[in-house]
Amino acid sequence: MLTALAFVLILGDAERFPCGKQVASYLGLVPLEDSSGNRRRLGHITKQGSSILRFLLVEAAQVTVRSLPEWRSKYFHLVLRRGRKIAKVAMARRLAVQLFWMMRKEWDYEQLKMFGSHAGQPGNRHGVPSNTE
Repeated sequence: MLTALAFVLILGDAERFPCGKQVASYLGLVPLEDSSGNRRRLGHITKQGSSILRFLLVEAAQVTVRSLPEWRSKYFHLVLRRGRKIAKVAMARRLAVQLFWMMRKEWDYEQLKMFGSHAGQPGNRHGVPSNTE
């Protein structure tokens, strides 16, 4: 409850962000990019947004990983590939994006699981099927 309250208060109006990637960037949950020429290096997270909300999201993501099997499997897959710290931040980013779409569409978690974040948008093959198909 505290994480959701902080998320709504810090983000403000959800309509000002067109996609979840910009929400993650606003919260500082994206990697810092150092590029020059053909070389592209992704570093640590940018930490630009609210440190309190980032902390709450990481804590909430850890609880979610413990309680939901589909999140647990994604987390352990990331732990094996990238390490525990990076996996925690990745799950916090995923949680932030899902909270953003739930806030923007005014859905609960069950609706988000059923339809996904891009449901009903034109050109989306994985959303809700149209009546013309």
